[in-house]
Amino acid sequence: MFGFSLNGIAEPRPCGGAKGKPHSNGGGFVANTARVEPTAFIGSDAQVCDFAKVRDNSRVTDNARVFDNAWIFDNAWVSGNARVYGNAVVYENAWIYGNAWVTDNAWVSDNAWVSGNAQVYGNAVIYENARVYGNAQISYGAVK
Repeated sequence: MFGFSLNGIAEPRPCGGAKGKPHSNGGGFVANTARVEPTAFIGSDAQVCDFAKVRDNSRVTDNARVFDNAWIFDNAWVSGNARVYGNAVVYENAWIYGNAWVTDNAWVSDNAWVSGNAQVYGNAVIYENARVYGNAQISYGAVK
């Protein structure tokens, strides 16, 4: 996973060393296997890996990572140290930020926020302005 150095300090390779390039809108790393539309913004420290998709005017910023088969679309935002992965879907102005993560088959949509150290996983569905924050865990089949 480590393969190059910056000022003598080992740095992790983007997407675990996968081949890719900076996105034209923001400069963040996009693996060759991932799909990111030109209208999406991928910030300079963000990464989209594996077979993930980022569409529309969605944003992945800061140190956020979107990977596996996750989908981000319809103006959704993933920021901070957030992680969206597995088969997770984030859309319709949803915002995942802080150290939060959304994974498995979870869906977050309709202006919902997941923040702090919150975890949304399994088949959970978070929508309609819901706020999941702090150390909350929403999982398997929960609907908020």
